[in-house]
Amino acid sequence: MSDRRERLCRVVPTMTMIILVANIGSTSFKFKLFDFADGQRVLAEGANDRIGLGGANWSVQVGDQKADGKADLMDHGEAIELHLEKMKQMGADHDIDAIGFKAVHGGPIKQPVLVDDSVIETQEQFADVAPQHNPPYIKAMRAFQERLPGVPQVAAFETCYHQTIPLARQAYGVPYEWIEKYGARRYGFHSASHRYIAQRMAELSPDASRVISCHLGGSCSISAIRDGVSLGNSFGMTAQSGVFHSSRVGDFDVFILLKLLKAGMDLDEIFETLGKQAGLRGLSGVSPEMKDVEDAAAAGNERAQLAVDAFVESVRHYVGAYLAVLNGADALVFTGGIGQNGTDIRRKICTDLDFAGIRLDESKNQGVGRGAEARIDNGDSVEIWVLPTNEEIVVARQTVEVLSKVSA
Repeated sequence: MSDRRERLCRVVPTMTMIILVANIGSTSFKFKLFDFADGQRVLAEGANDRIGLGGANWSVQVGDQKADGKADLMDHGEAIELHLEKMKQMGADHDIDAIGFKAVHGGPIKQPVLVDDSVIETQEQFADVAPQHNPPYIKAMRAFQERLPGVPQVAAFETCYHQTIPLARQAYGVPYEWIEKYGARRYGFHSASHRYIAQRMAELSPDASRVISCHLGGSCSISAIRDGVSLGNSFGMTAQSGVFHSSRVGDFDVFILLKLLKAGMDLDEIFETLGKQAGLRGLSGVSPEMKDVEDAAAAGNERAQLAVDAFVESVRHYVGAYLAVLNGADALVFTGGIGQNGTDIRRKICTDLDFAGIRLDESKNQGVGRGAEARIDNGDSVEIWVLPTNEEIVVARQTVEVLSKVSA
């Protein structure tokens, strides 16, 4: 038996299963620490920003204790080390049994897997189409290996839940060899969020087998779900596609590139703009934050109003598409920062969908509390829900599942 397998066999059956779930951004690090021996209880959580930029804001919460401050964190390794040390100082001196990553692009990897050299190599191969996501995750995985040697890591890729989407709904109209050789197809992302919504809806409304899940936030996607299985997702091969996002372009005709290049723009400049200065930010000229854009629109800013209206249209486009995929819907669910807090956005998305049986109750819509679960349809309608997502618990459960299979 290999050293890794022996270690996992020792880890999994113990009374305590402490899982750290890491959510990595290009300049950020967030985590939650779960105890699976005590009802999947959250022991601690923390976050920081501005890694490599100086003046990072960090925070850690252990139980009712909270601490925060500023620090110059040069890389993800320093951020990880700071949070581990702060947890220890605050009494959360737990032996971490495994680390689960809400990793992003795993290409052909179809399910959560133990992180090894081949998994890291696959992430490197797809880093060119996930430049804001894959490189930071690779750095964080290596940083954890240095600081917590011997602790197993599991990558739960954001593409995994959508492996059930039929190839006809994934394929672009490109030479088939591009699909085989380069993996050029629609993958879908936000797996943890849409998987959680599917699981939660099965608990809240078991008869609602056809669910359209709208994850709307800084990054946005729509999913078609039947009986808990993903049948469609608005993202394509990259997380820059689909519904447009806070600062990423969404769907975009690639032949526009020819026009921009002939106008003298540099290709790197174009992609930098499409990935960081587009979406709500680019169209409105105001902000990547929907609340700021809505406020500007209310004050008479026409570009801001256009950005709000275009965002709504892009969501409705995919809702309509997935009504066709599912032959109707039993439930329409809003989650993510905009989905949970965007009262007017929800109303606009649901407008004139009576033909599909979608009828919002505006008083219920207005009355949704922050972070609350709420049903907001008029009762004579497809169910309309506002649900907070919980991506971390999904990744933690997948981590335990992977380790349990390895140790069996």
